[in-house]
Amino acid sequence: MKKTAAIVATVLALLVAVVLADRATRTQGTHAAKPNGPKIAAMAPDFSLKGLQEEDISLSQFKGKVVLVNFWATWCTPCRIEIPWLIELQDKYGPQGFTVLGVAMDDEGKSAVAPFVEKERFSVNGQPKAMNYPILIGTEDVEQKFGGFIGFPTSILITRDGREAKRVTGLVSYEEIEQSIKSLL
Repeated sequence: MKKTAAIVATVLALLVAVVLADRATRTQGTHAAKPNGPKIAAMAPDFSLKGLQEEDISLSQFKGKVVLVNFWATWCTPCRIEIPWLIELQDKYGPQGFTVLGVAMDDEGKSAVAPFVEKERFSVNGQPKAMNYPILIGTEDVEQKFGGFIGFPTSILITRDGREAKRVTGLVSYEEIEQSIKSLL
């Protein structure tokens, strides 16, 4: 009898934890369908972070562009896998009003991120390329503005008018994210 009660209590505790985790990471706002495109959520939260040259960069500076905010870290293997794809997407769609914003979430901050960005080269279509999009130094405050993350990378696609269109936790699918970007340009 005590064993059954302990099992029931454990299951209930796990259910409560799952519900609370879902609420903590859920995008706020009402979703509305956009004809022939992805669902569009409420406005993405604005933020301002330091770039690698100590300049202030805010999300609102990119209003009018489609923005992929990519939360990543130098130690994150899936992040390193998708960086060449992000470089390629930036090259391909940047002239059409698209940009990637890389938000580095390393605990060591700029001291870990700046050397990585400066030295690392990624194979893009057989050519070694550097990261070609703005890199910002992330904070827990910005993470919380987006509802917290389960892991890295986490990518959030934002429409030209600043609304969250798509969120991907984990490695992005190049084809899927490209289709989503194209549908918003």
